Amino acid sequence: MNWRLRSTFTCYTIVLPSLVLLFTFVYLPVVWAFSKSLYEFEVGSPARFVGLSNYTEYLFSDPTCWPSLLNMLLLTLFAVVVRLTFPLVVARLIYALPSERGRHFYRILFLIPIVVPGVAVQLIWMGLIYGDRGLLNELLRLVGLGGWAAGWLSEPHTALAAVAMVGFPFIGGFEVLVYYAGFASIPTSVNEAALLEGCVGVRKFLLIDIPMVLSQVKLILILTIIGGVQSFQNVFILTRGQPGFVTNVPGLWMYLNAFSFQRMGYACAIGVLLFLVILVLTVINLKYFKSAEQLQGKAS
Repeated sequence: MNWRLRSTFTCYTIVLPSLVLLFTFVYLPVVWAFSKSLYEFEVGSPARFVGLSNYTEYLFSDPTCWPSLLNMLLLTLFAVVVRLTFPLVVARLIYALPSERGRHFYRILFLIPIVVPGVAVQLIWMGLIYGDRGLLNELLRLVGLGGWAAGWLSEPHTALAAVAMVGFPFIGGFEVLVYYAGFASIPTSVNEAALLEGCVGVRKFLLIDIPMVLSQVKLILILTIIGGVQSFQNVFILTRGQPGFVTNVPGLWMYLNAFSFQRMGYACAIGVLLFLVILVLTVINLKYFKSAEQLQGKAS
């Protein structure tokens, strides 16, 4: 018994530093944000309790609220669609290659872009592709469509679409690897049975392969929704919410209020609302979007 107690104490001692760091740098800031959202204050100045005024101001008085929420919704929906389709098809094509060496080569090839910093990618798109003399406008001029050339990030009717299109053709290495792992985990017996039944090609992909990788699809869906609601760095780098507030999103407005306007309590309130949105969407996803394992357990 003494040995078991010492062993248990040793295990908790090893884990304790990680728990302390997790509490200090993750849970404590979250609690701080919830509490400070009820105050109006600047960093270094006395805080004044205002209750739910920050929330009501943002939801009912701030003219940027609903347009920015709509922008967030559109960008997130677009990201969900492209990340659940393009990488999935590419992963299936890689998995279908007959040579293991070929599959290994293409996995590495699609993984290489992950090491490129996201800020660098945004700057490349902003200058080399969307610039006045950028790749997109020069291609239009080359094919005789110079009249269509535009300031893609500076014109109100194209700015949001231009932000959404960054990353084309939307084949992220992380998503490809996750989907490929799902395809690789499909039992050989399932593939052999499908072959015997004559279920091949696109029919097999739709009826067998996709249902077998629903766990991976669910993971990518959750991560994409969380990233879409939280994201603002791409808009900050590309447009800073301009022209006007056409490309503004709640995450960017929270950042600007915190570090440009010094309205920390107001920014905390926006952050809490985003947290609640993510929480609700995640719970809905977990409850109503079934993984492959859950479907198999229900069937059995």
